[in-house]
Amino acid sequence: MKPENLPEKLVWYYIIGTYIIYFMGAQYVLAPLLSYVLLFYVLKKWWDQTEETPPEERVRFTLSNWLWIVAMFIMHIALIMGHIDFGMGLPQIIRSTVNGWLRSWALLALFPLAAHLDIRPKLIYRAIAILCVQSLILIPFGYLFSMAGLPSKLYTSPLQAFGGAALYNVNLLYQYDSEGGQTRMFLFAPWAPALGMIGTMYFGIVQEEEHKKWRFWGMVGAAAMAVTSVSRLGIIAMPFVPVAVWGLTNLLRPWMIFASGFASLGLGLFAPALIEFLNAVKTRFTQARASSSHVRDVLNDMAVYRWRTDAPIWGHGIINPRGPRVVAGMPIGSHHTWFGVLFLHGIVGFLAIVIPLIWTFIEMLIKAQHSQTAKVTLHFLIALFLFAFAENIQGLAYLYWPCLIVMGMAFKEKLIVWSDTDEKETYLISNF
Repeated sequence: MKPENLPEKLVWYYIIGTYIIYFMGAQYVLAPLLSYVLLFYVLKKWWDQTEETPPEERVRFTLSNWLWIVAMFIMHIALIMGHIDFGMGLPQIIRSTVNGWLRSWALLALFPLAAHLDIRPKLIYRAIAILCVQSLILIPFGYLFSMAGLPSKLYTSPLQAFGGAALYNVNLLYQYDSEGGQTRMFLFAPWAPALGMIGTMYFGIVQEEEHKKWRFWGMVGAAAMAVTSVSRLGIIAMPFVPVAVWGLTNLLRPWMIFASGFASLGLGLFAPALIEFLNAVKTRFTQARASSSHVRDVLNDMAVYRWRTDAPIWGHGIINPRGPRVVAGMPIGSHHTWFGVLFLHGIVGFLAIVIPLIWTFIEMLIKAQHSQTAKVTLHFLIALFLFAFAENIQGLAYLYWPCLIVMGMAFKEKLIVWSDTDEKETYLISNF
């Protein structure tokens, strides 16, 4: 497997060179830069196309592409209005745009556009599999470094001057969690829960790798990333997301309909016991890191209260670098996408992210009944939704951007509305 053109080379060598880029402290600079380089090539391809350009090679943004572009533009308007409402001047608006929006929200719309370039899905699948195997090899070294008592933090990249705070901290693969008494892997992520999220997302990608050995070891590596992060949500999401995707992609099969009927009957009969079990799981989940759960709950309550009372329409515009002592200095609006968006960008920003996410989920749910690319994207979306309750997903787009390119590829696929059982005849409608 080798890249065949410049866009493929940029994607391929970035992914397989992730650890080099990480130890340089350059991820938060180079990943957004990659999105704008790929955007340049998309626009160049669009500009150069003529009447003689074959239809399959033309750049035609889908309705979903435009929805994400418009939504993220509205998000930027909300950011600007939040700054204006709280008397922040033009210099701060420019800083927030460059250091914030252009490197977070904008990536959700830009990376899917790269699917209009000649980038093969299988190239991304193989590159991610290689990255997961690299991670599997490095995880034992992380535990050895921890046992040897080596300092976990190596240095803070001088590129921090471009903005990004903790995203420029370079760690020696791990960090010791004093509360839980455990070593937690960071690898190439800024913190352990982010690694759990990436492992869950990449598990869905490497399942589509054609080569059996790369697929197997890639899946092992992705699962190891989630487990060794000791992220509570990551450990739960790792088995849950594939099962959810399997169930959702078999919705229309007769046996699935019958099984759902029997399952509903069983749930009705054993509902009290099931509710008691789920409550016990929730309690254990919360008590696993009681202080962390408490801080998150207080942060969420404060974010919602400040949103409702101070800035319900446009939000506050920015997050203060340091929060009050009661939440251990954690910034209000962090650690939760939905409450964070309300705090930062108000109800306008909230709708700007919820609407395209719901639209994309419905589109992928329909397409995933027949498309493997849409199935991968459905896996990604479910993982993204789950981790939105524990992370600010827009700030980590520089990590999961390969999933966004695959999502763009799924946008381009035709929507199958019916296919016979022998798959000899298929009826299509135009792009969703």
